[in-house]
Amino acid sequence: MRILHVLSYYRPHISGLTIYVERLARGQVRAGHQVTVLTSQYDPSLPLHDDHAGVHIVRVPVMFRLSKGVIMPAFGIAARKLIRAHDIVHMHLPQFDGAGLAINARLLHKPALLTYHCDIQLPPALLNRVVHPVILSANHIAAIYAKKLVAYTDDYAKNSSYLSRYMQKLKVIPPPVEIEPPGDESIAAFRAKWDIKTHPIIGMVARLATEKGVEILLDALDIVRQSMPDARVLFAGPYQNVLGEEDYARRLQPRFAKAGSQWTFTGSLHGQELSAFYKNCAVTVLPSLNSTESFGLVQVESMLCGTPSICSNLPGVRVPVQTTGMGLVTPIGDAASLANAIIEVCRNRSRYVRDREYISQFYSTEKSVAQYESLYEELIRSK
Repeated sequence: MRILHVLSYYRPHISGLTIYVERLARGQVRAGHQVTVLTSQYDPSLPLHDDHAGVHIVRVPVMFRLSKGVIMPAFGIAARKLIRAHDIVHMHLPQFDGAGLAINARLLHKPALLTYHCDIQLPPALLNRVVHPVILSANHIAAIYAKKLVAYTDDYAKNSSYLSRYMQKLKVIPPPVEIEPPGDESIAAFRAKWDIKTHPIIGMVARLATEKGVEILLDALDIVRQSMPDARVLFAGPYQNVLGEEDYARRLQPRFAKAGSQWTFTGSLHGQELSAFYKNCAVTVLPSLNSTESFGLVQVESMLCGTPSICSNLPGVRVPVQTTGMGLVTPIGDAASLANAIIEVCRNRSRYVRDREYISQFYSTEKSVAQYESLYEELIRSK
């Protein structure tokens, strides 16, 4: 099967969406399919054509940006050429180009589906007041012309003002989640590298971005340290020059400086280093604030490494904890509740730990690949 994935940003840009598509695309290559990703050349230093793990990447030059969106005059030409050469068009929304993609797929008689990863919420600005309804309209047009819509969870779909309008076309497919089991040597090396001598270690894996609720964890840490003076946060993920989040980082910088050694940025982690990070944590947290977060792949990664996770009570985000029982759900933006949950899990950790096999029965890349493969075949037959 020849599969075309289309999204605005792809690797090496780091977000839940790019990681999702990378895992799915590589899993599909391993299953024997021909996979192409059409995306933006958001960084001019990136090649226009590239191959990684059998996935062919086509990048279109960016003329300029509107907020976090990218404007690519040559995108339509590249898209039509690739749509003709593939059996199925898989769009990943939100993205400005979704409407044109879905219409062109229909005109070229190619089945198209879209995975809706999350709502979009732009920073308050005059330009964004214009941009937001345009993107929303484009996403609705894409939904009308797409044959199927996919959501991570039924919980998020029912609570989404966008997805809830298209429930008759909706299919739920759990996201692809994978992480190497942590080895003893890598766990010890990580502990030495980051000078982990005291406990508990509270982990957070994310971009330093407004919707992630980093300030909620900062507030919670102050409370936790009143009863656990040695508590410390390790933050794994991009934290410098994050696209569109520069003001947010500057606003929080004095608080990071005040926390001192109780807050450590590790930068982005991969492979055994990431799994060792999870294993060295007593608990991980996802204190997200709004519906731009629809699930949280990092929660399941943490669980697969044997570490409980605490999350906000957001549709979709709460599902992994509710499904596995491996953690707690706290009210959105409530630092005191987050602190209490951290203390509870740290003091009674055995209550919240499940084995890797139990978590894997709900979430894995192989399961996601198989379900998408069945959906693709259904759409191609119906064409």
